Amino acid sequence: MRIGLVQGNLEDADQHLMDISPSYGKTWTAEEVIEAFQPSQDTVATVRNWLIQAGIDSKRITHSDNKAWLAFDATAVEAENLLRTEYHEYHDRVSGAKLPSCDVYHVPAHVKPHIDFIKPGVHLIAPVETHKQKKTRHAGVRNSLTKREQRGSVQNHDVLFRKMPAGAHPTNSSDLSTCDISITPECLAALYNISPASTNVSANNSLGIFESELQYYRQEDLDLFFTNLTHGRIPNGTHPIPANIDGGIQVAPNLTSAGTEVELDLMLAYPIVYPQTITLYEVDDLLVQADPNDTYTYGFNTFLDALDGSYCTYSAYGETGNDPYLDQVYPDPRPGGYKGPLECGTYKPTNVISLSYGGQEADVPVAYQKRQCNEYLKLGLQGVSILFASGDSGVSNYPEPYGIDGPTGCLGPNLNIFNPTWPVNCPYVTAVGATKVYPGFTVFQNESAVYDPAGHPYHVNYSSGGGFSNIYGVPSYQRKAVDTFFADHNPPYPYYSGLSNATGDIHDITTKPDVAALAGNSSGIYNRIGRGIPDVAANGDNSAIYVGGAYVQSGGTSAATPTFAAIINRINEARLAAGKSLLGFLNPALYANPAMLNDIVNGSNPGCGTRGFDAVDGWDPVTGLGTPNFGKMREYFLSLP
Repeated sequence: MRIGLVQGNLEDADQHLMDISPSYGKTWTAEEVIEAFQPSQDTVATVRNWLIQAGIDSKRITHSDNKAWLAFDATAVEAENLLRTEYHEYHDRVSGAKLPSCDVYHVPAHVKPHIDFIKPGVHLIAPVETHKQKKTRHAGVRNSLTKREQRGSVQNHDVLFRKMPAGAHPTNSSDLSTCDISITPECLAALYNISPASTNVSANNSLGIFESELQYYRQEDLDLFFTNLTHGRIPNGTHPIPANIDGGIQVAPNLTSAGTEVELDLMLAYPIVYPQTITLYEVDDLLVQADPNDTYTYGFNTFLDALDGSYCTYSAYGETGNDPYLDQVYPDPRPGGYKGPLECGTYKPTNVISLSYGGQEADVPVAYQKRQCNEYLKLGLQGVSILFASGDSGVSNYPEPYGIDGPTGCLGPNLNIFNPTWPVNCPYVTAVGATKVYPGFTVFQNESAVYDPAGHPYHVNYSSGGGFSNIYGVPSYQRKAVDTFFADHNPPYPYYSGLSNATGDIHDITTKPDVAALAGNSSGIYNRIGRGIPDVAANGDNSAIYVGGAYVQSGGTSAATPTFAAIINRINEARLAAGKSLLGFLNPALYANPAMLNDIVNGSNPGCGTRGFDAVDGWDPVTGLGTPNFGKMREYFLSLP
């Protein structure tokens, strides 16, 4: 039996992160993170004494390496007497799995505040034949959206994707006069003041890129890009370092199955970081990646497990380890599933990780989101920079059939409440929105917030995801910027003020944000007290890449995110060369020094029958603080210890 203990000092975690972020040089080790948030001595003693008094010999009780569990062997009778319950052995007729479980258990009142979870307890195995259906029912979804760049199910890869005429290639990728038509590596370098990379790079600064949803690359496509758009500066054959997690694979079996998202990510990042390497995290087996709910209404937990072994058994908000209804159990018993054990702590996280995936905050259980958000905080304490794309549908989700939140993609009884995104809502990640070089403009003028109306050229409206969370309040580092936005550019919409909380009860782990209840009778359509999204932005339209052997253009905040992440990786490279530490969590320094970014003051992110929010002077919930100026950012961050 295992008893998950309530972690200690979590209320101080935010302040710890704020303390190290602006100054740097003070990042923690994984062991220091475990020590800082381990259960209190009082918690360990209270639970241990209760077990001993109930007849469990102290020699049988062990304390886990990550300090989160007390474990002991017990007979069924001992367990039933201890928890005042009755256990039964449940059999899965398909997989043959057996699991002891009970309907309810009881602990003394003075012990309850110290316990997060007990195993075996009230959770059962998700039956193999209905694994996907249980995920769908639990999350309240049907056919779903996934990638920030595509925003369509895995069968629909062309939402923000268009092929050029057959046999076409970019005519002159160095011509900066055509960057309003096609964004090449030279266009990005000019936009963001990116100087050529040093030929001497650190062996410990590979850029990490997350992929799932059947996104596998083809070397032929990479080589076409290197030849035609980097002029051979990046040699053919260059490819990412594989980091396959729980059955993930890297390479598509043929050109027709090459993934637009993965190739977009790689082709935008490589010209910025090369000769530095890229580590490609391919997460979950083919069966999980083929589920259209993956990374939209659940996901990222198995990725975090592989980066931090303690997360596999981390208890918070009534949930211990991966969600029994949403996350895949490994070994995967289904035919073709990954038969290895769940990977825990397999990979050391790269210093910067770009993730171009996510969904809508309202479609994911609150406890699931908050437990995961804590892990991003812990990675930040260890010097890891996490960047997520903010979404491509403005202040809403896409309407049906491209979205799952009804005919408008908006929330509430009148289907008009703004619909923010996840996991970019977590205040411990950097949220990246998107910009565009508008027709007739050049790279030497300010960009605008991206906006492409439906049919021009994509099937749907495309604009930078932004707004305010219904789960997390405004973080301290963002308070001044958000207050200034409301004071100087007050949106012309009614608002509400309230946040959805996770109770910590194990019966509450399926509860999602009730936005209608938060809005109440206010007639409000956005949350006035929520964490603002995004933090920053970068170009996310008309990106010139190769997919399936053809020259294409693509975009999305998933184009913006690897671009910004690659720039951060370059700054880490400069700091490491100077004998300095990693940047880690970026947001406090970005908000304290917005002048090192290019402020975006034109455009908006329409949705829910409105023009959304406007891009204005200073921070705004469209493009955040603005786009990167590599030269200014490098100079500032090199000036720090």
